[in-house]
Amino acid sequence: MIDKETPIPAEVKGWNWGAFTFSYLWGIGNKTYLPLLALIPGFNLIWVFVCGIKGNTWAWQKGQYQAVDIDKFKATQATWNRAGIVAFIVKSVLILVSYLMFFSILMQLFSN
Repeated sequence: MIDKETPIPAEVKGWNWGAFTFSYLWGIGNKTYLPLLALIPGFNLIWVFVCGIKGNTWAWQKGQYQAVDIDKFKATQATWNRAGIVAFIVKSVLILVSYLMFFSILMQLFSN
């Protein structure tokens, strides 16, 4: 584990789609447990954004990475990022389709 006072490499910082989309599962997988706060209803609407922003930093600090392991770290998080982006897109499309269906049903009910 890296000391919290050790500077985080610039290559490690950045948005993490895996941490944003899969917050608590990503946290367990990366041995960082702050994302478990996303299980709190209501609070999770804000916390998932914090996870997306701080995810790489938390994973780097909790992982067994050294400065020479940046490529290994980035490869691991790239897998989470790909899965997170795909899941985010699928969820967004499903939400959009469900809203469209809901409003079309409402329009049919009120037009009769």
